[in-house]
Amino acid sequence: MSMKLTRVLVLVCTTRPGALGPAVAQWLIEAVAPRATELGVELIPVALGDLNLPFLDEEEHPSSGVYRHEHTRRWSAIVDAADGFVAVTPEYNFGMPAPLKNALDYLSREWAWKPIGFVSYGHTSAGTRSVQHAKQVTTTLRLVPLGATVAIRIADAVENGRLRPDPARDAAGVGLLDELVRVAHALRPLRERVRPGTLPGPLPGSYTRQLTPNDAPEVTVLQRCCWVDEAIANDSLAIPALHESLDEVREWLEIWDTTGIWRDGRLLGLVRTRRVGTDWHVGRLAVAPDLRGRGLGRWLLRTAEVAADPECHRILLSTGAKNTRNIDLYHSQGYRSVPPAAPDVATLVKDVRRGH
Repeated sequence: MSMKLTRVLVLVCTTRPGALGPAVAQWLIEAVAPRATELGVELIPVALGDLNLPFLDEEEHPSSGVYRHEHTRRWSAIVDAADGFVAVTPEYNFGMPAPLKNALDYLSREWAWKPIGFVSYGHTSAGTRSVQHAKQVTTTLRLVPLGATVAIRIADAVENGRLRPDPARDAAGVGLLDELVRVAHALRPLRERVRPGTLPGPLPGSYTRQLTPNDAPEVTVLQRCCWVDEAIANDSLAIPALHESLDEVREWLEIWDTTGIWRDGRLLGLVRTRRVGTDWHVGRLAVAPDLRGRGLGRWLLRTAEVAADPECHRILLSTGAKNTRNIDLYHSQGYRSVPPAAPDVATLVKDVRRGH
């Protein structure tokens, strides 16, 4: 379950003045907009001509991820944040336009395991030879080309610089979007595995990384699954984790260092930490209910403890006063109970011993 929008870039691939590309992209966005809303898709038009990318001018190979120029770093961030692409492309001399090839060549990891669909336009072949050329390059970058395409023959479809209404073409555009979203969801676990900072996790096939505000939807879902037991145990719904909005979750993800365990694109568990004075605060330790009892909670707790700031004297955490399962876990890990800040809260501490 996820509340995260699927971000799709609609790439206008020609830079020729007066080209048809912007009109085709505008048609596509308007034609699929209602379906995009239903599917939770954010459509973002990107004109390659507006990126001001010179012919590839980075000294290091793109696979290194070392980018010396601001235009490359900006392009990297745009592509990295996307879940999929639709290239709106003409055909130039049986091939794709040079700006598209150049934009692809700038990056490597950012493209990997994301779907790409094509809307082509042209005369004799309706741009289809451009798509065939582009597929050779995109597959090398581990992009996944879709089977669904839209091919527009200019003589049949264009009048006064605009596309004539065509319900069949509109339906083809919606079909392309449907397939792109399905493939984007299926590839998501592979995209996660190539993200920077991803490390092996405690379960077979799992991986861990630092969470960011972009992970707020998954964090919100996990919290609401996990803190139901807390509410039942303490006979209270006054538990922040059950009620926080997406914006509130994003806010604390900005402030806290938060580690998440993932598998197959699913967030299995998390824990957050930060320093307050000489105390190392550990919070929101959560494990998906169906995976409890497999050591994930202890693994997350140890991860939080190892990260403690060297200047901190003790580790501090809290749980519901009636949640004996959590309290027993923390006692087994060397924590002791101290007077709580509120009657319905159990506060526990563990002294930090450096050099042992």
